[in-house]
Amino acid sequence: MTSEPRTMTRDDRKVLASTLAGTTIEWYDFFIYAQAAGLVFGPLFLAPVNERAPGLATLISLATIGISFLFRPLGAIIAGRYGDRLGRKRMLVLTLLLMGAATTLIGLLPTYETIGVAAPIALILLRILQGFSAGGEWGGAALLAVEHAPRERRGWWGAFPQIGVPIGLILATGVLWIMSTVTTPEQFQAWGWRVPFLLSLTLIVLGYLVRRAVEESPVFKELQQRTRTSAAPLRDLFRGHTRNVLLTALIFVANNAAGYLIIAYFISYGTATLGLPRPSVLLATVAGSIGWLVFTLYGGVLSDRIGRVRTFQIGYALVFAWMIPLFLLMETRDIWLFTLAIIVLTIGLGLSYGPMSAMYAEMFPASVRYSGVAIGYALGAILGGAFAPTIAQALVQGTGSALSVGAYIMVLCVISLAAVTAVKEPKGTDLGLGERPLA
Repeated sequence: MTSEPRTMTRDDRKVLASTLAGTTIEWYDFFIYAQAAGLVFGPLFLAPVNERAPGLATLISLATIGISFLFRPLGAIIAGRYGDRLGRKRMLVLTLLLMGAATTLIGLLPTYETIGVAAPIALILLRILQGFSAGGEWGGAALLAVEHAPRERRGWWGAFPQIGVPIGLILATGVLWIMSTVTTPEQFQAWGWRVPFLLSLTLIVLGYLVRRAVEESPVFKELQQRTRTSAAPLRDLFRGHTRNVLLTALIFVANNAAGYLIIAYFISYGTATLGLPRPSVLLATVAGSIGWLVFTLYGGVLSDRIGRVRTFQIGYALVFAWMIPLFLLMETRDIWLFTLAIIVLTIGLGLSYGPMSAMYAEMFPASVRYSGVAIGYALGAILGGAFAPTIAQALVQGTGSALSVGAYIMVLCVISLAAVTAVKEPKGTDLGLGERPLA
């Protein structure tokens, strides 16, 4: 790829559409599990625990979300290794198929009442497969978009795979809302929750066809032509870029933790703790996801204007400032204020998520870029969102106040702000073979 700006071609638009479609489907699958964990997995897969202590069953169900995050780095390592050696496109097709298979099988899984303890074990194994797939997905999608992008519009292009996250959340929440509306609580728990998982099969077929038609990243093609692909990208990554891996992980911590409050915890908190109607809470999540989508796109555009670091700093400052007011509004038990609290949170979330693809790509050389971006993102997810819903549930049960959750996210914001401030502005770095990534 040359350093000269260029205009968007038809193939470029196809790349943006495919990265958006693919990440949307992947994250739909991922979020369906996260939301179902807060709604029904406790009584269905942990029946003995749920009979004695429903709160503990919910806590354990939410913890299974975090278990999958522990396997994200393994997915990132393997996808990164082969993505840096064989290409971004091949790994993206593979991760999509793995996620789809795991999600569909969850929809077919018998409950504790049918197969006993084998039910939660199988559920956890399938969740691990989801985590493995998610670990390799994001890095490849982000790079495919950013490495095709004109230098001056990387933030905008890189925001497209990012908005696959809120769109996937909208789809997942929307389907769950429909099923909650058209079924009785008994029907939803008996079979209604399975429908969103089984719908994934259709989406995966569509995503597979879209991704097969995508051209490989021009940067990777250049690597192949010059025989510059690394034989051991993981070794090369940690030999020369350990600091950047750690920084990318810490930068992501607060965003991922706050994001998973929307994805998983707020649904359980709104229904079980505050007593709000499930369909209303799900609609509030959809409204928040729309805000997240809009401000993620704006965050990418803003980072092309004022820089990646400043955009991140503004985003995290907003998340920090909003955490206490957010829970004060939610505790009014007014669904409109509950919804408003989530929407305002997404302003900071979007500004600290939109620039991520471009910034991370600009922090690593082409030969180890997939590995660096994927592993940093996966480690940040473990430290941030992996157990955020579980920690939030435990804090509320232990302190009796949701404000403790706000304080927890504020601490993470300080960590992520410090990490992003330690990065030398990378905007405009050459992404070809001659680049010198900045940090």
